[in-house]
Parts: sequence; structure tokens; C-alpha cells
Amino acid sequence: MIKKIAILFLSLFLVITLTFFLMHAIPGDPFVQDKAIPEEILKALHKHYGLDKPLPVQYLNYLNGLLHGDLGPSFKYQGRTVNQIIQEGFPVSFTLGLEALFLSVGAGIFLGAIAACKHQKWQDHLTMVIAVIGISVPSFILATFLQYLLAMKLHLLPVARWGSFEQTIMPAIALAAMPTAFIARLTRANMIEVLQQDYIQTAKSKGLSPLPILVRHVARNALLPVVTYLGPLSAAVFTGSFAIEKIFGIPGLGQWFVMSITNRDYTVIMGTTIFYSALLMFCVFLVDLLYFAIDPRIQRKTHG
Repeated sequence: MIKKIAILFLSLFLVITLTFFLMHAIPGDPFVQDKAIPEEILKALHKHYGLDKPLPVQYLNYLNGLLHGDLGPSFKYQGRTVNQIIQEGFPVSFTLGLEALFLSVGAGIFLGAIAACKHQKWQDHLTMVIAVIGISVPSFILATFLQYLLAMKLHLLPVARWGSFEQTIMPAIALAAMPTAFIARLTRANMIEVLQQDYIQTAKSKGLSPLPILVRHVARNALLPVVTYLGPLSAAVFTGSFAIEKIFGIPGLGQWFVMSITNRDYTVIMGTTIFYSALLMFCVFLVDLLYFAIDPRIQRKTHG
């Protein structure tokens, strides 16, 4: 565990360093966008934000602020810090992402299990058609279709905005569609493989009913690849999707991430990238812990 934590911190440090220098290597100026700024004002802005100093000095100053939990002020939005932007945007994206995560994992495993148990039957074919559609159709297309059908035609749900549970249903479905399809295909493929193993045939010959075999023997071994996918999936849905948040008018973190690149807002780019990377690495670390809980043989092999 100490080794894994050390690797995570080293990886995060490399992400911070590469992002910082690559960001400053891009031609242009964060304060010169649509209109020209007088040279005196531009110099004053650079001095105020420390951009007049050599790049190595800026890097060390940024690391010093980072160690104290300060991600710096936003260049584009006066009076707002990156910490405030993340504190405001992440809870919204986290709520939406958590709903989408539960939906995608539950529906994906359920559909994949049905397809595996009914292999080469109509249930299997129908599930795979749904999975192909879920992977092929972009989330923003599905989002606009849901708005047109459920909100504008059937008047079952509000079109957009954020605040009530009803307003989270359509964006959660749109955000969960592709992960659901991927988990369904992954679950189906692994369960079919496990169902063909000798120990499963032995369990069937002993007279065990299908449900205990599925729960005790098949699920634990078949779901390990799904657990692997949960790490990056969790980080992705928790930080939000810019397209989904933009379509439904959701004030989440995803739109800040993309807008910071468009605005060349250096500190917001750095802050959201570091936050996303740290969250991704934390989720991957949790997946490793889940591996040990699901399959103790992994821990014995590691110790060996």
C-alpha cells in the first residue's frame, strides 16, 4: 500500500509539472483575447499575477501555493479563486455523477447478466442491440432526444436547469448511457467465459440451483474487469460532462474545465486538471482495495 501511495503521489507530481510547462508553451496571452489591451495595463496584470517572473520561479511559486492548498485566483473571473470554483461546481457534478454511476453499474450488470444467462437467445440479441446503440449514439444526441420526447412532447420532466430530483433524471440517463452499454458488454463476455469453466459445470452436476451458482461462483469472478472500469468511470462522471451540463444548464465542474481552456485561464486549467487527476488516482486506488476484498487470491499473489 505504501508503494502504491508513493506511485500515486509521483504520478500526480508529473501531471502537475507537465501540465504547467505545456500550458505555458502554448503561444498567446491569457489577457489578450477578443480585444487589444494597452501595454501598460498588460504589464501591470502580468506583475499582479506573477507572470512577469521567469518560468521556473512561477513553477516553484505555484508548487508552494499548492502545498498550502491554494490553487490561485482566476485570470478571467475577477474576485474568484480556483478553490471557490471547484467548491461550487464539484458538488453539482458529483451529485449528477453519483446518480449516473449507480444507474450505469446497476443497469449494465443486470443487462449483461441476462444476456450471458440467455446466450444466443432473443434476450441476448436484444441486450446487445441496446448496448451497441448506447455506445454508438453520442451523449449530447441522446440528451436532446430525451428533452424533445420526455419534456417537450410528453411533458413528463422539466426541460433543463438544476435543483430538483426530476431535473436530474434526463442528464443522468444521458450521462449513464455509454457506461451502461460498455458494462453490459463487459459483464456478458466475462460471465459467458466463467459459465464455461469446469468448476461451474461441477456445481451444476451437484444439483445447485442457477441463482446460487450465479451469485456465489460466477459474479465474483466475472465482475473483476467491471471493477477495473469503475476507477476511470467514477472520476469521469463525478467531474461532469461539459456537453451534458451545457445542454441541461447544470452549473457543474465540467463546463469550467472546458471554458478555462477556451479562456486560457491558466490557474483554472491547472486547478481543474490537478483535481481531476487526483480524483482519478484516488478512484483507481479504491479499485485496488476492492480487488483485495473481492478476490483475496490477488493479495496472496502480491505477497508471493
